[in-house]
Amino acid sequence: TSPVATAALGRLLTAGAMMGTMMKGDKDILTLQIKAGGPLEGITVTADSKGRVKGYVGNPDVCIPANSKGKLDVAGAVGVGFMNVIKDMGLKEPYVGQVALQTSEIAEDLTYYFATSEQVPSAVGLGVLMNKDNTVRQAGGFIVQLMPFAEESTIAKLEENVQKITSVTNLLEEGHTPESLLEKVLEGFDMEINEKVPTEFYCNCSRERVEKALISIGRKELNEMIQEGKSIEMNCHFCNKNYEFTVEELKEIISYAGVPFILKGIMTVNGAKKALEAGAAGIVVSNHGGRVLDQCPATAEVLPEIVEAVGGKMTILVDGGIRSGMDVFKALALGADGVL
Repeated sequence: TSPVATAALGRLLTAGAMMGTMMKGDKDILTLQIKAGGPLEGITVTADSKGRVKGYVGNPDVCIPANSKGKLDVAGAVGVGFMNVIKDMGLKEPYVGQVALQTSEIAEDLTYYFATSEQVPSAVGLGVLMNKDNTVRQAGGFIVQLMPFAEESTIAKLEENVQKITSVTNLLEEGHTPESLLEKVLEGFDMEINEKVPTEFYCNCSRERVEKALISIGRKELNEMIQEGKSIEMNCHFCNKNYEFTVEELKEIISYAGVPFILKGIMTVNGAKKALEAGAAGIVVSNHGGRVLDQCPATAEVLPEIVEAVGGKMTILVDGGIRSGMDVFKALALGADGVL
């Protein structure tokens, strides 16, 4: 990746590693997505509760001039847009929070997310120290959150400490460790370290997972690949590992694709039509818990136009916004074949 792409990705990876360890369950998964209009074309990071993290940027080769301070222009590379925080804790639907990017510097945007979506006053600092050969020397940061009913004197002291930290990158360059970085943030407080969690880049991609992805694209696209008579290569965006599939292997995979499948999370007519073209036997109109987003419509709002587009050609199920028997009748009256 380019220097500015490395800095942006490094910041979000650092935040993801810390936020991942804040989750409780062994199988809990955190996903941070930045979707913005800058030349970086977005960032995606996934982390778990064990400190394992992975991520990628949309355009790893982006190169733009430095900002007015002569530093890597992360904000310019990211651009204006939104940040999604998705927490999959094994429930029926994941938690989804979305905030508009405030500065596109990432740390300040996460501070805003914690305050508005989780209602937890927080301070986030992130830094990535680069070498001249475009490798990363160090990356680090902190997340400090107030406990409920914190005293005003405590809040004032924390604010004073955080304001003194003008650059996490400079602190890393001075040789600060995670422990000494915390000592600066918590200067004037008694600090006790209860646990240390190692963090690492970890990608769980495998040939089996890639095969499942191929199956999901449907028979039509698989047949087109086979007719070309060439092997195909699938690339993992997270670890850049390539998986090659021969024509014979694709023929074997297409036999699995004949098994009926249903796609969940359809909220648009275009999405429903694509599911039909891919050979899906049915769809589930669901906003994946998107009721927490002001911009996400209810399933009942989009159901009629989806039914008009693909009704009678595939099974249409609804999941979301169903709280009573009356809601079930409404969904069926709007054209759904069933309710989950």
